[in-house]
Amino acid sequence: MARRASRFFTIGYEQAGIDAVIAELKRAGVKLLVDIRAVAASRRPGFSKRQLAAALDQAGIAYLHLRKLGTPAEGREAARAGDYPTLWRIYEKHLRTADAAGELDEVTQLVRAGPPLCLLCYERDVNHCHRRRVAELLSERTGARADNLVPAIF
Repeated sequence: MARRASRFFTIGYEQAGIDAVIAELKRAGVKLLVDIRAVAASRRPGFSKRQLAAALDQAGIAYLHLRKLGTPAEGREAARAGDYPTLWRIYEKHLRTADAAGELDEVTQLVRAGPPLCLLCYERDVNHCHRRRVAELLSERTGARADNLVPAIF
């Protein structure tokens, strides 16, 4: 019988450098980082998809990009404007699409199977990020607890 994961993590890299994020992931024992950004590009050094995957690989952490779990453009605009009710409405609708539902099923299986994984997005405050909703759904589906990691600010 497969072991059930008892917890998983989320992390936002806003105000943090790549070294601080990797240190926090390692401290928590994360073995797989699941990037749930719609666009895995960043103006912050080290956080674009290829750079991030390479740095994680050097640290012994696997990388998976599930872009269909990212927030659609109009949801990102609402978040930037601080309009969280609109963000949540848009994101809930997005989660009902076949692509997002399929990737949610995929990450659900990963949480159930272990090893410890972490959902990544930009926002430092999990309450202002769609990863909060993904974490809630994963907890409901698997019974695992979601813990938000907070990397040191550089």
